[in-house]
Amino acid sequence: MRPCGRILIVDDDPAVLALLTANLERAGHTMYAAGSGQEALALAEEARPDLVLLDVNMPELGGYAVCRELRERYGERLPILFISGERMDSGDRTAGLLIGGDDYLLKPFDPGELIARIRRYFVRAGSEGEHPKVPKAFESLTPRESEVLALLADGLSQREIAERLVIGRTTVGTHIQRILTKLDVHNRTQAVALALRNGN
Repeated sequence: MRPCGRILIVDDDPAVLALLTANLERAGHTMYAAGSGQEALALAEEARPDLVLLDVNMPELGGYAVCRELRERYGERLPILFISGERMDSGDRTAGLLIGGDDYLLKPFDPGELIARIRRYFVRAGSEGEHPKVPKAFESLTPRESEVLALLADGLSQREIAERLVIGRTTVGTHIQRILTKLDVHNRTQAVALALRNGN
């Protein structure tokens, strides 16, 4: 069985909504389409999506603001893929990822490539409609990395962690970078939020 799920598409261009909806429905997904950021948040409240395709530039409530709100509601387990036909340079893509996006696709994109990327998110989940289970990521942390993460969750700075563990600040920084990579998050705040949600 092909891995499928509920996908929320958010774009103020009706043509893009129609194209994506048609292609993804043919691929077996259940689609929800929103023409604005406000509508997207309302739809997400009614039926939590398994993945979100989110346009960056929209009037009133833009894609970055919608992403922040969805992250507040659902945490890191919800895949959010930005799509943009205007903000296309590397700085824009980096900003989108730092804000909390999992991917950043440029318009026009090939529908087949998009479907393949979405399928990979669901395949990685291990079952239909679920995001990858987070606890396994914590199992990959070394004892020292787990210790550093716990101290970050306690609100200690990099300097304070170095003093507490009697190691150099550079070493602490290296541990933090490895933690971010293993947990597949973009910054310390996301790592701490993930740890707190999972009782680590």
